[in-house]
Amino acid sequence: MNYSVRKGFFALISLICVMSLSFLFSFGISTALEQWKSVVPSKSPGITLGGKGLILSNTLNKNVTAVVLLNGAVDPLGPRVVAIPNQPMTFQRAASADFDLPPIPFGDDTPWFLKNIEIDIRLNAEMFQRKYSQGFFSYLFYVGALIYLLCSLGYVIKFSAWPLANLFLTILAFRGILALNTFFNSKEMQMITASFLENKIPVVNALPFIFLGFGTLINLYSFLVFIAKRRVNDDD
Repeated sequence: MNYSVRKGFFALISLICVMSLSFLFSFGISTALEQWKSVVPSKSPGITLGGKGLILSNTLNKNVTAVVLLNGAVDPLGPRVVAIPNQPMTFQRAASADFDLPPIPFGDDTPWFLKNIEIDIRLNAEMFQRKYSQGFFSYLFYVGALIYLLCSLGYVIKFSAWPLANLFLTILAFRGILALNTFFNSKEMQMITASFLENKIPVVNALPFIFLGFGTLINLYSFLVFIAKRRVNDDD
């Protein structure tokens, strides 16, 4: 949408085209994921995780005890090498009751910002699939309203003459809406919204109406700015 604004394409046609393509892409992905559940998985033999020399440690904390299972996970109480911080490594023929095994490091060192984005994307994807399972019109109303709001941002994110700067500003705006969507879909916010609406409209429809309202305000603002600039050019 931002590109169409810079190139001077007709606004209404650009909005309809981008919204249509975005919805078709989203609906196609949701349909593929829903159909994927019915695909029979291929049979494969079970795989034992961790062979001989399996190291148990915690990558999130380097100053912890590490244990090397010489026979792997198939014999967790068998011979092992224990590495305690600031002490020489010791060999044990069997498990000792002096200490417990350290936790298996399922965590990672991914930055918090990327983890936060991954969580929001996963929660929004789950919401999309729930709307898809509720029916086409429920999916169309929710996803269509969200796409309408996101496409409306293309006319606002043009604060500078640098396209790259506008692109990054658009990405930040998309990130904010992604977080806002997760925030409003939380149980606490749904309870607050339900008490505020007083059963006038279903709480599940409140968020799409908010998207439609914000998107309409943005488009109205963009239209008024366009009219104002046109009058200034006519006066010149």
